[in-house]
Amino acid sequence: MPNELMIRLGVFLALFVLFAGLEQLAPRRVRRVPVAGRWVTNLSITVLNTIALRGLALAMPFLAVGAAIDAWRQGWGLLNAVSWPLMVEVLFAILVLDFAIWLQHLITHKVPIFWRFHRVHHADRDMDVTTGLRFHPVEILASMLLKIGLVYLLGPQAVAVVLFEIILNGTALFNHSNLRLHAWLDKFTRLVLVTPDMHRVHHSVHRHEHDSNYGFSLSIWDRLFRTYVAQPEGGHMDMTVGLVWQDEEPAKLGWSLLLPFRK
Repeated sequence: MPNELMIRLGVFLALFVLFAGLEQLAPRRVRRVPVAGRWVTNLSITVLNTIALRGLALAMPFLAVGAAIDAWRQGWGLLNAVSWPLMVEVLFAILVLDFAIWLQHLITHKVPIFWRFHRVHHADRDMDVTTGLRFHPVEILASMLLKIGLVYLLGPQAVAVVLFEIILNGTALFNHSNLRLHAWLDKFTRLVLVTPDMHRVHHSVHRHEHDSNYGFSLSIWDRLFRTYVAQPEGGHMDMTVGLVWQDEEPAKLGWSLLLPFRK
């Protein structure tokens, strides 16, 4: 798809700057860890993830968008066997892909080997826009392989995959940001989208709270499958974010990358 990478990169950078600025103007919580170290680590992990995905692109003919184009050419997938209007097909594809990410997220909490890698994301002791980028490269590669397989089964238009990726990345930046929304705006927004307050519950140190609110984009799945928790027990200002340990190690790059291989 022409200029797909440039479009996605441009939107991503614009949203990153927007939410990073807004969380400085209207912060929800006082930071517990110095920003510099956390940001260097979280952004370095993002660079490593980008390199890992480029490496995967060399090893495999297609990533998600390329898989959609290839599936269309081959006539593979559910949506290539029907004749729905483009808008209906795009909306359906986005819903299915978003549900798949929700389900994948739930599985990373329930299956021990997957949790080992996903806990790198949860180890961050503060939540801000960079937390939405902090995923171990192995988890990112596994997620992309799952997405490619699903795209071949579903057969969506390439534009649907691009829109989904933009929405997923944008909402991940938004709901991980340390942004204070007025109560009425949060209540209204979370009827459709996962808000920062809603997702912060998921980053609680308490197991019964971080095993909830798995959504990255749409809030409907948690409500539908009864994994929705409206507010943390300790309140947003007093709750503890992260994992059971509360030292400075999660802000270090090497420690974060090696965390899945520790007991």
